[in-house]
Amino acid sequence: MSNLAYRRVLLKLSGEALMGDEDYGIDPKVISRLAHEVIEARDAGAEIALVVGGGNIFRGAGLAAGGMDRVTGDQMGMLATVINALAMQDALEKLGAKARVMSAIKINDVCEDYIRRRAIRHLEKGRIAIFAAGTGNPFFTTDSGAALRAIEIGADLLVKATKVDGVYDKDPKKYPDAVKLDNLTYDEVIIRNLQVMDTAAFALCRDSDLPLRIFDMSQPGVLLRLLRGEAIGTLVQGRS
Repeated sequence: MSNLAYRRVLLKLSGEALMGDEDYGIDPKVISRLAHEVIEARDAGAEIALVVGGGNIFRGAGLAAGGMDRVTGDQMGMLATVINALAMQDALEKLGAKARVMSAIKINDVCEDYIRRRAIRHLEKGRIAIFAAGTGNPFFTTDSGAALRAIEIGADLLVKATKVDGVYDKDPKKYPDAVKLDNLTYDEVIIRNLQVMDTAAFALCRDSDLPLRIFDMSQPGVLLRLLRGEAIGTLVQGRS
């Protein structure tokens, strides 16, 4: 435990991260590798919670733009996150870990209801808690769900895994001269209009002074290195 810079963390994974090279759904090899990473960090002494998006299966906002009722679309998106959470639980348990899926919407036949005190107890007992269904409300993304749950469980750090190795001053895929920003304050993100996460999620982090690190999880062992204090990706904290 003494060699970890962060004891309790919440890892936000996008649903797209589970697809690998597929066009849809879940790649078993990818989810197994992610489970290995999480267990490695847990075995080093960290208390790990996860939030997984649902974009690999369904995006409520996308269908809402096509005419579907937004509330219905978002509810379908919440169910997609439950599917991903169950898949992640299965991958973790196949590797010998104990994991619990906790949903913000009632779906008791397949997982537990999210109860803050019970979630914290799971973490204290060395279980990996997977929070599904976002906040349980339409119009909020899984980024917001991740920020909210991280604050509720008293996480030392919120880590967001992306497809790039941090935050850049402009899109590195479009601009070869884009510059990676290693450290930012909350105010700098707002002033520079950097797309770190959605506005509601970012406001929660800022108001609760919750450190946020954005990084690329494709490299083996990167999560544990990050939790040991290595300056990986971009760290957002404090105020200017």
